Amino acid sequence: MISTQSISVLLVDDEPCFRKGLQTLLGFYSTNGELGFEVVGEATSVEQALKVAVEQRPALILLDLELPQGDGIGVLLRLAELSYRGKVIVLSGHREDEWVFRAMQAGACGYIFKDCVATQLYEAIKIVINNEIYLAPDVATRFFRLFHFYAGHSLQAQHAIYLTEREREVLHWLVQGASNEHIASHLYITIATVKAHLTAIFEKLKVTSRTQAIVKALKLGLVCA
Repeated sequence: MISTQSISVLLVDDEPCFRKGLQTLLGFYSTNGELGFEVVGEATSVEQALKVAVEQRPALILLDLELPQGDGIGVLLRLAELSYRGKVIVLSGHREDEWVFRAMQAGACGYIFKDCVATQLYEAIKIVINNEIYLAPDVATRFFRLFHFYAGHSLQAQHAIYLTEREREVLHWLVQGASNEHIASHLYITIATVKAHLTAIFEKLKVTSRTQAIVKALKLGLVCA
């Protein structure tokens, strides 16, 4: 069958054999399906992935979560900051609820366990390029389990802890791992103001460190990872 649509793809995984397998799968899809695929780049690290994504602007990124000097969640968050308009499907060996939830919250359009790639990838691609979300039933269960957990805690937290809009913005960037300098830059406020907001946040959450604040904020559903 002749392909009627060609999709540019970036492969992000530090395992050469897995990337080779993806190349083979995409080649098979191009020959036998309605969609054609062109691999425009491969990356093995966070920085390399971002560099190729900016240069090539692929329509689709197939992203592993375990990467040297960072992880796929960081890639997703940075892509959002860079206004990347393509689609990202996570291909991961992580089956834990937290990883699935964090990846989808960070902007992934789909999540596939690596041992299911051969049977699910083509369907997932067809779905996400039509601006829909792909989650197989067992993956969706993991996502909504944490979604309901955080939603329930968020309702409780709203009654127990009141944060101003600016404090929530500071807390959001804190959870992303941003420094005081970066928070100030993102919110167009001074570093001294950031420190004042953090002091207020720590007091309201009854914590004494940035790490404790992040953990408690996530548990209470005040922010999403």
